[in-house]
Amino acid sequence: MTTTFPDVSISTERLVLRPFEDADVPAHTEMMNDEMVTAWTTAPHPFTTADAALWVRAIAPAQRTEGRGVALAVTEFLTQRLVGAVTLTHTDWRVRATEISYVTAPWARGEGYATESVLAVAKWLFRDQGFERLELRTAADNTAAQQVAQKIGCISEGVLRNAWIARSQVDDGTWAEFRTDLIVWSLLPEDLDGVAEPAGDSGYASFPDWG
Repeated sequence: MTTTFPDVSISTERLVLRPFEDADVPAHTEMMNDEMVTAWTTAPHPFTTADAALWVRAIAPAQRTEGRGVALAVTEFLTQRLVGAVTLTHTDWRVRATEISYVTAPWARGEGYATESVLAVAKWLFRDQGFERLELRTAADNTAAQQVAQKIGCISEGVLRNAWIARSQVDDGTWAEFRTDLIVWSLLPEDLDGVAEPAGDSGYASFPDWG
């Protein structure tokens, strides 16, 4: 039984999703220091160039080679500029199920890139890799991520109470942690029937566990 994803690139009308490269380090550093990414992910803050290099050269490749999933850089087709990242984690090869998370750069929000990239990975998983379930988890207060889930046809399955630690910036500029609920969404192959092409969205981050 196959237990690793192929070393793949996925193309859409506007985007190319591909493995991370050393050239992505500066843009990845900038993206991961955005306040919305800090709020909704477990990425280190501040996110240094060394953190980005570790992700690009070690953590992201290991996600695939160790069978846990795959991490893809999302880039604009025309400019090759880094739009964001999509990561599959907690992959169960027997059940053919995995969990998806994503990050979108602040400059790229409102263009539908989050929806387009997540939908592209979902289609690849179901049609080319024979998967039967894709799961997405969003914080109760993260309405932008919830909108992305709805746009690609996900079904809300319930709430994991008090299951995540998010961060918020306080008056002195520092960050404080707080507990929040997670909404669990799922997508099955048949849920893609009738899904419209992506329109603009404000999605910035679902819940990647950094590292």
